[in-house]
Amino acid sequence: MDIKQSAIEIVKALQAHGYKAFFAGGCVRDMIMGHESADYDIATSALPQDIMKLFEHTIPVGIQFGVVIVVKEGHNFEVATFRSEGGYSDGRHPDYIAFSCAPENDVKRRDFTINGLLYDPVSGETLDYVRGREDISRGIIRTIGNPIERFTEDKLRMIRAARFSCRFNFPIHPETKQAIIQLAKLIHVVSVERVREELEKILTGANPHLGIKLLDELQLLQEILPEVSQMKGVRQPENFHPEGDVFVHTLLCLSKMEKPAWTLAMGVLLHDIGKTDTYEELDRIRFNLHEKVGSDMAAKVCGRLKISSAEKERIVWLVLKHLCFKDAQKMRLCKLKRLFAAEGYPELAELCRIDALASSGDLSDYLFCQEMFSKLSHEEVKPKPLITGQDLIALGLKPGPLFKDILTKIEDGQLEGDIKTREDALEKVKYIIDQMEKKA
Repeated sequence: MDIKQSAIEIVKALQAHGYKAFFAGGCVRDMIMGHESADYDIATSALPQDIMKLFEHTIPVGIQFGVVIVVKEGHNFEVATFRSEGGYSDGRHPDYIAFSCAPENDVKRRDFTINGLLYDPVSGETLDYVRGREDISRGIIRTIGNPIERFTEDKLRMIRAARFSCRFNFPIHPETKQAIIQLAKLIHVVSVERVREELEKILTGANPHLGIKLLDELQLLQEILPEVSQMKGVRQPENFHPEGDVFVHTLLCLSKMEKPAWTLAMGVLLHDIGKTDTYEELDRIRFNLHEKVGSDMAAKVCGRLKISSAEKERIVWLVLKHLCFKDAQKMRLCKLKRLFAAEGYPELAELCRIDALASSGDLSDYLFCQEMFSKLSHEEVKPKPLITGQDLIALGLKPGPLFKDILTKIEDGQLEGDIKTREDALEKVKYIIDQMEKKA
C-alpha cells in the first residue's frame, strides 16, 4: 500500500467512527498544483485520546497540542485535532490551545493561504476558507489573516515565506512582504536550529539563488547571514568576473547547482566570503588569501548555525580548497592524488565547475582534474602503506613528529610511482636517516 492510500485509510477509519477528517496543508496544495507529496498530514475533530484508541500504532509526539503520529504500513502520519490558538509569548509555541469541532477554526491558525486547504479524499470535497485555491491559481504567497499577527506568532514564518516563494517561484503579496521587512530583526527570537533547517531547505531546493536574493530583499539575510549580505557591492576584476560583484557572482553560482547536498550548497554560498575582508585595489583588484580568510569566516558561520562537526569540517574545507584547481595542471602527481583521495573531492570538483561557469566560463582546469581522476584507480590514489611506525622503531628511531614526516615522504614516493615495494620503502627510510646523520 503506497503512502497516499495509507493516509486515505486513516481518514476512512476516523470518518467511520463519526469524526470529521481531512488531508490538510502541504499535501492538498501539492495535489492542486499537480505535484506528488512526500507526506500527508491529517486534521480531524477526534481528540488525541480518541485517535490513540482507534489506531494500533501511535506516538503521542505533541499530545498537548493535539498532535499524534499514526504509524501505518511503515509510514508516519501526523494526525492533529482541529484547534484554535492564542498568544505566542516565546515566538514559537501558543500560550494556550482550544480543541474545536470546526475545521475553519483550525485553518485560520495556519501560516499561508496556499497551505490552508482541507481535502476529503473519500468524498473528493475541498474546503477553502481562506482563498487558498485562488492564491495558488494567481501564484502568490499570502498570509492567512493579518500578516503582522501571523509573523508575530511564529517569526520563523518569515523565512518560510521566502522558501515557499523560491520553491514555487511565487511572489510574496506586498502586504505580507512589508510585514516581514518590518519584523525582520525579530528573527533572532527563533532558535538557530529552526533557522538552519529552513536555510537548508532553501539552499537544497528549487531556485536557491532566488531564495537568498529574496532573504536579502526582506532584510532577513543581514540578520541571519550578515557575512553574505556584506558581499554586496564588493567589486571584482572584470576580466575574471564580468558577471558583477561578489554577491552577484555567488547568486549566479547558486543558480547553477543541481540538487546539491547541504554541505556543497553551503560551500557554494560561502566560497568567496573572505573577499569582503581581503579586498585591495592598488594596480588592480586583489583578494590575497581570501580562501584562507574565508575558511575561518565559514567556520564561525557554521558554529553560529550549530551545524554538525562533520558538516562544518566539509564546508570549511570546500571554502579553503575552492581555488586549488587553478594550479592542478602544475601540481606534482603526489599532491594531485592526495586531492583526489579526499572524501570531499566530488563536491569540491562540482564547486570548482560552478565557480568557473559563473565567472570566466573556462572549464579547462576542471576538465583536466576530472580526466585525471577517472584514469586513476583507487589503489593509485590511496595506496596501502608499505611500512608503519613499528618499522621505524625497528630501524632505531624514536616515536615523534619525525615519524609523520618520514611516512608522508614514503607515501609521496608511492603516489609518484618511485616507491613500489616494501623493500623500496625501507631503503628510502635508510637513505633519509643517513642524510639526517650527515646534517647532524
